[in-house]
Amino acid sequence: MDPISDFMTRHHKDCDAAFARAEERAAAADWPGLEREAAAFLAEMERHIGMEEDLLFPAFEERTGMQGGPTATMRMEHEQMRGLFAQLRAALEARDAARYLGASETLLILLQQHNIKEESMMYPMLDQALGEEAGQLLGQLQSAAA
Repeated sequence: MDPISDFMTRHHKDCDAAFARAEERAAAADWPGLEREAAAFLAEMERHIGMEEDLLFPAFEERTGMQGGPTATMRMEHEQMRGLFAQLRAALEARDAARYLGASETLLILLQQHNIKEESMMYPMLDQALGEEAGQLLGQLQSAAA
């Protein structure tokens, strides 16, 4: 069992499902539904990114001594995502479904590429580098995700 890989990959799927629900509401121009689903998606994404940036990446960097490399790339992509999150919020506030869906499409491509890198490279590296500590971090991740 790879505790971090398994948990974080499951959380990606939860975020993806929230993303899809919001996109469906945008396509239907269901503003109350979109406000609810977009808020849920964005909160889940911020929680996910926070788990990585506040818990996992610092533990990995401390254990491996790597300050750049994969964690720096993931953080840069998180910043790109945050820019798109702001575009989603602005489109939602303007009740502009086309603008929301345009930003959403760009975000989807970024998320798919980002998730593949994390699931195939970053998370396995975390499990390997952290060893038994990975199990301890899992408890903190579960608390943060709740």
